[in-house]
Amino acid sequence: MKRRRSQARRPNHQSFTRMIPNFLTLLNLCAGTTAIRFALSDRFEEAVAAILLAGVLDLLDGGMARLLRAGSKLGAELDSLADLVSFGVAPGVMVYAWTMHTAGGIGWVPTLLFCVCATLRLARFNIAQDNMTEPQRAYSFFTGLPTPGAAGILMLPMVLAFQYPDGAFNNVLLNGAFMVGAALMMVSRVPTFSLKGGRVPHKYVLPMLLLFCLVVGFAVEAPWATLTVVMVLYMASIPFSLFAHRRQQRRLSAELASTQTDGGA
Repeated sequence: MKRRRSQARRPNHQSFTRMIPNFLTLLNLCAGTTAIRFALSDRFEEAVAAILLAGVLDLLDGGMARLLRAGSKLGAELDSLADLVSFGVAPGVMVYAWTMHTAGGIGWVPTLLFCVCATLRLARFNIAQDNMTEPQRAYSFFTGLPTPGAAGILMLPMVLAFQYPDGAFNNVLLNGAFMVGAALMMVSRVPTFSLKGGRVPHKYVLPMLLLFCLVVGFAVEAPWATLTVVMVLYMASIPFSLFAHRRQQRRLSAELASTQTDGGA
């Protein structure tokens, strides 16, 4: 008696289009690894540019996966591993090679802390995504600072040093404080805004497009100054995200109580 096959045979082929998100994720990983190479060669401007490229690719791969309906377990694992290298390991190594190495072994401790917290943050994010329902995925908040945001904050003193070489932005204590602060924010429970779940009302679509073009124009003419403004605004948005999250939770609690009341009636 022949044994029946309990599972459908795995397809022998996969369309090239559905592989595009994974290609973008691997490019993200390559950009982050190349940033480490630039940092070890004291080419810090190129290293920061490589991290920015990794950030753009990180936004694109998730969007392409949703657009093409090409999400997969492999893609999710690749995305986390690439993010760990590009936004956890690479920025830490960059700042260590730039200034923290002058403190000897003590300067390596904050670097390790940043990498470890990035790992923990990504692991917690993956677990939360697995346990999250579709309506919850639409919420526009992260728990803690996302790794790309933490990498941007960590690199802020370096970007300021590009603009003001005579400043004290390469100070070990300053960079150590940024590194420890960004690391702890990654593993905190502080809600931060997420562009992935946010939705733009139709009346704001055109102004948002115009704003994007304006930012791109400034970035072409003054990239480091534009990046500085963007990161400062992002840091300033964190307290507002806490207020917005609390307001959203109160609204959801009120809706739940209203639903339970109507059901009991």
